[in-house]
Amino acid sequence: MTVARAAAALVAAAAVLTILLPGWAAAEWTRTKKGTIVTYDGRSLMIDGKRDLFFSGAIHYPRSPPEMWPKLIERAKEGGLNTIETYVFWNAHEPEPGKYNFEGRLDLFKFIKIIQDHDMYAIVRIGPFIQAEWNHGGLPYWLREIGHIIFRANNDPFKKEMEKFVRFIVQKLKDAELFADQGGPIILSQIENEYGNIKKDHKTEGDKYLEWAAQMALSTQAGVPWIMCKQSTAPGEVIPTCNGRHCGDTWTLRDKDKPMLWTENWTAQFRAYGDQLAMRSAEDIAYAVLRFFAKGGSLVNYYMYHGGTNFGRNGASYVLTGYYDEAPMDEYGMCKEPKFGHLRDLHNVIRSYQKAFLMGEHSSQILGPGYEAHTFELPEDNLCLSFLSNNNTGEDGTVVFRGEKHFVPSRSVSILAGCKNVVYNTKRVFVQHSERSFHTSEVTSKNNLWEMFSEQIPKFHMTKIRTKEPLEQYNQTKDASDYLWYTTSFRLESDDLPFRGDIRPVLQVKSTAHSMIGFANDAFVGTGRGSKQVKGFMFEKPVDLKVGVNHITLLSSTMGMKDSGGELAEVKGGIQECLIQGLNTGTLDLQVNGWGHKAALEGEDKEIYSEKGMGKVQWKPAQNDQPATWYKRYFDEPDGEDPVVLDMSSMSKGMIFVNGEGVGRYWTSYRTLSGSPSQALYHIPRPFLKSKDNLLVVLEEEVGKPDGILIQTVTRDDICLLLSEHNPAQIKTWDTDGDKIKLIAEDHSTRGTLSCPPKKTIKEVVFASFGNPEGMCGNFTAGTCHTPDAKQVVEKECLGKASCTLPVEHTLYGADINCQSTTATLGVQVRCSS
Repeated sequence: MTVARAAAALVAAAAVLTILLPGWAAAEWTRTKKGTIVTYDGRSLMIDGKRDLFFSGAIHYPRSPPEMWPKLIERAKEGGLNTIETYVFWNAHEPEPGKYNFEGRLDLFKFIKIIQDHDMYAIVRIGPFIQAEWNHGGLPYWLREIGHIIFRANNDPFKKEMEKFVRFIVQKLKDAELFADQGGPIILSQIENEYGNIKKDHKTEGDKYLEWAAQMALSTQAGVPWIMCKQSTAPGEVIPTCNGRHCGDTWTLRDKDKPMLWTENWTAQFRAYGDQLAMRSAEDIAYAVLRFFAKGGSLVNYYMYHGGTNFGRNGASYVLTGYYDEAPMDEYGMCKEPKFGHLRDLHNVIRSYQKAFLMGEHSSQILGPGYEAHTFELPEDNLCLSFLSNNNTGEDGTVVFRGEKHFVPSRSVSILAGCKNVVYNTKRVFVQHSERSFHTSEVTSKNNLWEMFSEQIPKFHMTKIRTKEPLEQYNQTKDASDYLWYTTSFRLESDDLPFRGDIRPVLQVKSTAHSMIGFANDAFVGTGRGSKQVKGFMFEKPVDLKVGVNHITLLSSTMGMKDSGGELAEVKGGIQECLIQGLNTGTLDLQVNGWGHKAALEGEDKEIYSEKGMGKVQWKPAQNDQPATWYKRYFDEPDGEDPVVLDMSSMSKGMIFVNGEGVGRYWTSYRTLSGSPSQALYHIPRPFLKSKDNLLVVLEEEVGKPDGILIQTVTRDDICLLLSEHNPAQIKTWDTDGDKIKLIAEDHSTRGTLSCPPKKTIKEVVFASFGNPEGMCGNFTAGTCHTPDAKQVVEKECLGKASCTLPVEHTLYGADINCQSTTATLGVQVRCSS
C-alpha cells in the first residue's frame, strides 16, 4: 500500500472517529432552566436529578482582555471541557471600601454570560480569600487598617467585611440571573480557600470560623452547592474538594455521602522570579485524571487551563508576569500541544462511556504489585468500563484481566471499553506536538525614537514625611505603588574617611522588601534583591563619601504583596538596618539617624505613561544605563493576528505600559540557575493596540538599553509527530446502539495527523526520519537507523496541505526494521505558513 492510499484510509477512519467522539458543539442554552435544581449524591453532582461528568478549566477573567474571552472559552470547549472555573478578585472589585469596579477586565458578569453563550457550565470561587498568586491573595489592602482585625479567623472585624462582600457578589450574580436555578450556568460556588494550610495558626478557633463561613455561605441561598477546597471534610452540606497533582492517590474524602471533586489539578507549576522552567507532561496529567476517575471522581478542574498575564501590579510577591504559560493554552491563548490534544481525547473517550461510569457498580481488584483494575458495570444493560493502572515507575508490564492479556506502560492507565478493548492509554500520545517561535517585527512610527525622563533623587530636606528611624514600607505605599524612597544625610570629617586610597566605605542595608537600588551623593551605587524562598536580603555596596554632608538615598521596591499564610495581615517590608562600614572611625549606624520618605515615583503620580500625563514632565533624547528612568517611544501594530510580545532582554527591572495600560512588571536581571532571564518576553494583547502610533513607556529601575527592546510576534507554526510503530493504536472506532457501545471498525495501524493553525498550510518539512530519531519538537536529530527516504515521503504527502495523516509503518518509508538500534519511530517536524 502506498503512503497516499494508507493515509486516505486513515483520514476516513479519523473522520468517523471525529463524528463519534465530538467536543461539545455550540448550541442554544439548554443545560439549565428556571427552577433547575443542582444537588449531589456520593457519586457526582446532579443537574435536575441526573448525574453528570464535569471537565472544567480555570480561566481568570482579569488575566486576559475581554476581547480574548470568547476565543479562549471556544478553544476550551474544543478541548473537551464543559465547564469554566474562575475565582472572584475582591481587591480588584473593591479597591476602596464600598467603591466597586466591574469594568473592562473586571466584568465578571460578562465573562460568565460568555461561558453560557458557549453552552458551558461555570464554577465561581468567591473565597473571598483566593491566594491564586494574586496580590495579597485577593484581600483588599484597606482591610489591614481596620482595628483588631485578624484575617481568616473567628474574628468579628474580618467576618463582617467578608460577609458583606460575599453577599454583595452573590446578589449581583442573582441580579444577572447567572445561577443554575435561574437558568444560568453557575453550578457551584466556593467559600474560603485551602484553609487547611493555615488552620493550625488559629487552633480550635479555626473550626469555629469554618463553621461560620459555611453557614453564612448557605444562608445566601445561591441555589447551588457550595464547596471548600483542599479539605477532606467540610461543615454541613458544603462539599470538601481536593487541590493537588495526584488527588486520586493522595486524598481521601471522609464525607462519603458527598461526591469526589477535584478543584485544582495543577497543569504546571506557577513560577516566581529565579525559578527554573517548571513543566508537567501531558502523560502525567492524564494519568492523574484517570487515577482520580477510576476511584470514583466525577469532576476535574485544570488549574490553570489558560493562565494569562498578571497585568499591572496584580501578581503576588515575586510571581512572574506570565502566569501558567505551560497550561494547555499558553499565556497568549494558543493551544500547547500535545497537552491540549491528549487531554481532549481523554475527555471525549470518558464522555462517550459516561452511563457505565456514572451508573455502573464500582469494583476494584489488585492484578499484581502496582497493578490495579477499577470497573464500572451495568450488567442489565450489558455495559462495562474498566481502568487498568500500572502505578510502577519505569516498569512496563502485561497483566491478565478477565482472561485476556493487556500491555500497560509504566505509570499509566488504560481505558477498556466493554472491559475488553483498549480505547485510550495515558502514556500513548497520538496527537501532534507544537513549538513556539518568535519573529521580530520591523515596526516604525512617525515618533519612533526613544526619549527619557529620569526621576529626581530625593534628599532628606526635600521630603515631607520624616522620622527618626525608617518607616515600614506597606504602611506608606498603601499598596498603591511598589516604590518607597528612603533618604538620610550625615556629616563626615576628614578623620572619618579611610586614610588608604584602596579602601572604600561600604553601605550595608538589611531589608525585608524585595529589591533596592542605592545612591550616594546622587551617584548610582548598585542594586540588591531578595527571593521568594528567603525573607529579606542584605544590600552591600562600596560608596564614595566626602568631607562634609553626605546623602544616602534608597529606592525600595516590592514585587507584589504576599498571597498566603496565617500572618498575612502582619507582613511587613522595608529597611531594618542601615550601616556604613569601613570608616576610619569605625562603623556608622544610620538606623536612628533621621530619615525622610517619599511614596511612589513622580512618573506614577503624574501618570506619564499615558498620552494625557506624559506632557507633565520634560523628556529628552534617551541615554543607556540610566537608573530610575522612564523611556518612551511609539510603534505601529505588527501585521497579522499573531500574538505580540516585547523582548525585554536588554533591560533589567521595572514596569511596562502600552497606551496607558499596565502590561506588568519585568525583571530580566533576575536570572535562573541556568543563567537565563526568569522571563524575557512580555505579552501585549492586541486589544491594547491601535493600528498606528502606540505609546510604549518603560520604567527602568536599574540600568538598561532601550534600543535593544524588540517587538515580536508569536506563532506555533512548527508542529511535530513522534510515534513508534511498536505502539499499538489506542483508539478504535465505536458506535452506539441505544446505551450499548459496539465496535464497527478496527484499525490496528499507528498513525499521526499534522494540522496547521487556521488559515495556514504546510510549507516546509524541517525534519523527517524513521528509525530512532532523538530529541523533541524543534530539536530533533537523526539516529543511527535513519532512513533518508523519510523526508521525501513526508514532503510528497504533506506539502501545501492544511493537514495530513501519516501512517507509522516502516515499509512505507524504506526503513530497515532489522537495524539493531531501531525503535521503529517516525519523527517529523513541519512548518506552517500563511
